[in-house]
This record gives sequence, C-alpha cells and structure tokens, in this order.
Amino acid sequence: MKKFFSAMLLATTLVAVPATAAVIDNGTIRLGVDSRGQLNTGGFGVFDLRTSRDGTRAGCPCEGWGAADAATGTSGYANNSTGIANATVSSFTNTATTATSVVDIAGASSMEVTHAFAPSASTELYEVLVTIKNTSANAITDLRYRRVMDWDIEPTAFSEYVTIQGVGASALLFSSDNGFASGDALSARGFLVGGTTNVNFVDSGPSDHGALFDFGFGSLAAGDTKTFKIFYGASLTEKGALAALGTVGAEVYSLGQSRSDINGGTAGFSTFIFGFKGVGGTPLGAVPESSTWMMMIAGFGIAGMSLRSRRRKSIASFA
Repeated sequence: MKKFFSAMLLATTLVAVPATAAVIDNGTIRLGVDSRGQLNTGGFGVFDLRTSRDGTRAGCPCEGWGAADAATGTSGYANNSTGIANATVSSFTNTATTATSVVDIAGASSMEVTHAFAPSASTELYEVLVTIKNTSANAITDLRYRRVMDWDIEPTAFSEYVTIQGVGASALLFSSDNGFASGDALSARGFLVGGTTNVNFVDSGPSDHGALFDFGFGSLAAGDTKTFKIFYGASLTEKGALAALGTVGAEVYSLGQSRSDINGGTAGFSTFIFGFKGVGGTPLGAVPESSTWMMMIAGFGIAGMSLRSRRRKSIASFA
C-alpha cells in the first residue's frame, strides 16, 4: 500500500513547493499543507525541526479529511493517497507561519469547509481551526467529519507505537488505528491491529498503523457554522506531548512513537501529536509534576492499556 518517496529528501531543507501548497513553521514544528487542507506535501508532513524527524511523510501520503451530510449522502474529501472528490478549492492563502484553505462541497446538501492553520498556545503544536458552513437552502441533518492519518514515525517509519485517548467524547462516532482509511466520512472504517476500535489504548504495536476519527455533529441550520480545532505537533518527550495537549485543552488525541522510543524521551527522537478540541470531550489538563503516564491518563477510563501486540498489519472487520 506504500508509495516510497525519494530517499534524497533533505529533512531540514525546504524543497520546491507547488503553488497549490505551502510549507509553514513556527520555529519548532513544520507542516506541509495542501490547498485542500490535507498534509504531506512539499516534502513535509508533521516535522520536528529540533530532531529533523517527520511523523507522517514516509511511504504513502495518507493524511486527510472529509465532510458529509449522512442524511443526503453528500460527501467531499481530500487525501493525497486514497483520493480526492467533490472538494473544490475556493481559496488558498498562506504566510511563513499560517495557511488557510477554503473548499466547497456540492450536492443535495452543500457546505464550505475552512481549515485555518496557525501557531497555537504551545510552541510544540500547530492548531487548525475547522469551520464548516451550511451553504444549502435547507438544514444539514447529520453532519459528519473525518480526519485520518498514517503514522510513519522516523527513523523507524512503518513500525511505530500508537496511542489513542478521549474515546467517550460526545461527538466521536468512531475511532481506530486504521490510518489507511479513505478521507470519505461516509466510507468504510475498519482497523489494522485488533483491540483498537472505539476504545482508549496505549502503545499498540509496533506496527504500521495510524489514527482514524469520525465525528458526528448532528444538524446544522442553513447558513450556520460548526467550528472545532485540530492539533498537529511533536515533543521531545511523552510527558512534554501531554503537557502540550493540556496547554491547548485537547479532548481527543493520538500519539505516535518510533519503535525505538516507546516511552518517549530517547535523545534524538520525537513523540508526535494529533488532537482535537470542541468535540464534546473532557479537556486534558496540565500534567502534574509528580504524575506518571499511567496515572495521568487514568481519568480517560482506559481499556486495553497493556495493548502492545506485535501482530502484522491486516485490515479487518470493517464497521
């Protein structure tokens, strides 16, 4: 399923970027942002400038999103690996540190989807303000949004430990480690490693997998908007990653770590971060100095905490 990119990419040097994309950074985290709002373009996905490691760019460019009205079957999505459909770029602007994509989705229901990338309150995280506007004459009765990514944590891309927390958030319809799923919010879901579907888990792997989140936001009246935030970034330690998520009040998140850095904190490695806010969950607070990883996450009601299977990747039992 992988399409291997050139081994000649220089990690700390900007490469030529097409006019329909931008490479942005805040001095710590660098993102390659496509004009439709997905990542993995211009030689970068989610890149830690301190360690010269990327978390998503190796292999297939499997990071993307989709928005839909499940009641009418209207759907638009963008993923550089699994496909782009019914997502027409209305505008794309950027500066050295920001990028804003506006996309139109047409059909029985219509909507305008804006992804505005900007530095967050944590230097280790970029935030993406997502705004979905109902441009239909009638209400959207079952608004959906999907975000999916394949973790490829350098330097052991295709073999990483994945964590997902925040299951139970009211808007979260489905979650798993299936980073190879389509961006289409109405398409099949599935999982890659058993025990990762709709449960909180820690350090599943090592395997070649990622994170899939489907959200349901109910009805949206004509002309109204729904907003929430996504976060991308990296920290030099696992505790630092949790602290960054606490700083921004993330409610749902995934961590990706190299198979050589399961505990997060090995010199030269990064713990990569993917999170959400405004999705009906409990915001993660600051990490107390005396807390350990297990103590801190206990409040999420973890199921399968010891999940560290070394199974080979296989797509199974689609939901």
